[in-house]
Amino acid sequence: MPSEKRRGPIRVLIAKPGLDGHDRGAKIVARALRDAGMEVIYAGLRQTPEEIVRAALEEDVDLIGLSILSGAHMALFPRVLRLLRREPGAKIPVFAGGIIPDEDARRLRRLGIRAIFGPGTSLDEIVRTAEKLARGTA
Repeated sequence: MPSEKRRGPIRVLIAKPGLDGHDRGAKIVARALRDAGMEVIYAGLRQTPEEIVRAALEEDVDLIGLSILSGAHMALFPRVLRLLRREPGAKIPVFAGGIIPDEDARRLRRLGIRAIFGPGTSLDEIVRTAEKLARGTA
């Protein structure tokens, strides 16, 4: 489970759940977070919610970023959140990006996704939000 008082860089897992095979955006975000001094673990394409949660716990991350373009966000993102909630002490904030309609984004925020970024969001905004989420100030 992530350390509440971790010293050193923020650790972020970036993952592509489901069958979505387009990862350019996820890789750009991963690089921006890394360039901002974070340790980024890129889980790669076609990850199941179970694989994402397992990797987050094994890597002791402070934050999880999910990227999706396939339209399966309403099935996959809530599953990741449910699996995280089953883990004692796993209070890892989750943010998301991709093609997510506004109505779905509102529902996902109510379910526990802490931030959602659409196309055109500046990398600076994503980095600032990730830092706040990892520090617990967002």
